[in-house]
Amino acid sequence: MSLRRWQAKYLMGGALILPIAPLLLVQGQITRWKVGLLPEAEGATGLAGEPGADESKLLVLGESTVAGLGARTHEKALGGQFALNLSKRVGRPVRWTVVGKNGVTARRALDELWPLVPDETFDHVLLGIGGNDVMKLSSPIKWRRDMIELIGTVRSANPDAVIFISNCPMIGYSPVLPPPIKEILWELSQMHDANIREFTAPMDRVFYYPQPADVDFEGFFADGIHPSEKGYADWAAAMVKYFDEHFEW
Repeated sequence: MSLRRWQAKYLMGGALILPIAPLLLVQGQITRWKVGLLPEAEGATGLAGEPGADESKLLVLGESTVAGLGARTHEKALGGQFALNLSKRVGRPVRWTVVGKNGVTARRALDELWPLVPDETFDHVLLGIGGNDVMKLSSPIKWRRDMIELIGTVRSANPDAVIFISNCPMIGYSPVLPPPIKEILWELSQMHDANIREFTAPMDRVFYYPQPADVDFEGFFADGIHPSEKGYADWAAAMVKYFDEHFEW
């Protein structure tokens, strides 16, 4: 029922904004020109915590935030910062591997990124997906279908892993997106957030970090879209804290 309602809302919204589609296209192009393109972070593997024999292995897979746009190195980006907080939580060193690419949707993550994942088994997986499914206006049905397939693919290769998923983008807080495109994308992002919360709820050891209600965005952004190094550190810490408080894993 929820999925049908979200899909109907999506289709109705598409029909309503059709007359201003050229304006939205121009706004998007101007915003991309103003923001530019940050380079991806360097160093796609690393170790968080003190070296030891009992290492846990973490795979971080996904879009531009996983690729580390806004940070100099992956140690300071989402992958390294999540591994650092995870290491403190599990009391073990965490060896992390990042496979990320700017612009990928859930579908493209399956088609383009998954073949690049090392042929090994991971204890924990973090999926950083959602921003481009919002930006490229993926429908609720497509978002659910592609994410369920991606999660299933990850689970098949890592049957014992804990799978974490980062929140859909907080577009409503972006300082660079202008109205009305900002409000339209924020509405879709909130819809995708509710959608993924629903379909991951019954999944075994699959935990989604919902869009936080109280966020301090002071110094969060590097370019108005992607996090800064401080943003990545704060975001990773908040996610691990939420997962620790709300789930058993």
